[in-house]
Amino acid sequence: MISGFKIEMPKMNVFDKRIKKAQKFLDSEILRKCDPYIPFKTGMLRDSGILGTKVGSGRIRWIAPYAKRQYYKGLASGKRGRWWLKRAMTAHGEEIIRSTQKKLEGG
Repeated sequence: MISGFKIEMPKMNVFDKRIKKAQKFLDSEILRKCDPYIPFKTGMLRDSGILGTKVGSGRIRWIAPYAKRQYYKGLASGKRGRWWLKRAMTAHGEEIIRSTQKKLEGG
């Protein structure tokens, strides 16, 4: 019969640091993996994702005035074209999830 037991849990700030680190990693990985799929003429659309995203916030935004139009109705040129986030996540989503999970676990 067990009369008592004690579980040693990490402090909350350890979990908080891991979550913040994993969120920063996730945001930057999504931006990085989307790069080859984003239409490229001057590079401003790609750069607007970097400028519009506060890495670690969990919110990725392309802030160029024409970003929405390009995302939904833009023309394709090889790998680059509309629906870049969706296509990047289809191609690399599992890899991003696995690597983010490793960061979350402290790796």
